[in-house]
Amino acid sequence: MAEIAASAVKELRERTGAGFMDCKRALEETDGDVDRAVGLLRERGQAAAAKRAGRDAREGVVGSYIHTGGRIGVLIEVSCETDFVARTDKFQKLVRDLAMQVAGMHPEYVDLEGIPADVLAAHKAALLADPAVQKKPAAIREQIVEGQLKKWLKDVCLLDQPFRDTDVSVRELIVDAIATIGENIRVRRFVRFELGADL
Repeated sequence: MAEIAASAVKELRERTGAGFMDCKRALEETDGDVDRAVGLLRERGQAAAAKRAGRDAREGVVGSYIHTGGRIGVLIEVSCETDFVARTDKFQKLVRDLAMQVAGMHPEYVDLEGIPADVLAAHKAALLADPAVQKKPAAIREQIVEGQLKKWLKDVCLLDQPFRDTDVSVRELIVDAIATIGENIRVRRFVRFELGADL
């Protein structure tokens, strides 16, 4: 087993927010490879988040963000299991990051479950009726529509969007936060205001 340098543990902690011993164990299991250790911690975090998914999240905060110049504002409700966690800096930072994401990326829904069935059906029908899709063989039209639908979901669903300019989705960001904080976290709802948008 390779000797794990303290600098590698520190780097892994900064990248993942995981605990010292978790980082050290992950580095030992990956022979000191920081990138592989990040992946290993992310997998473990997803497993931990899946275990916590059924837990009730009734506490939390309603966060706000007003963009510079006051032309865009966001209110977002993010829930967790305890009031103690809701007051922590990590949770508050997560809520602010999510509010900034809503301000910048303009999602319409939290996730797929939040899209009304009639809106989803109408969009799917519009994609299927597209002349470019109709020119394709009937056997692959459904696959084309499913691919276009997934792309559309990344635009309109907060949890499916890439977080800022990274390869990490907002859903993965929340899963990482669940693993780090140790409680179930849910985005309940949000509203985005833009000056003059409905005029």
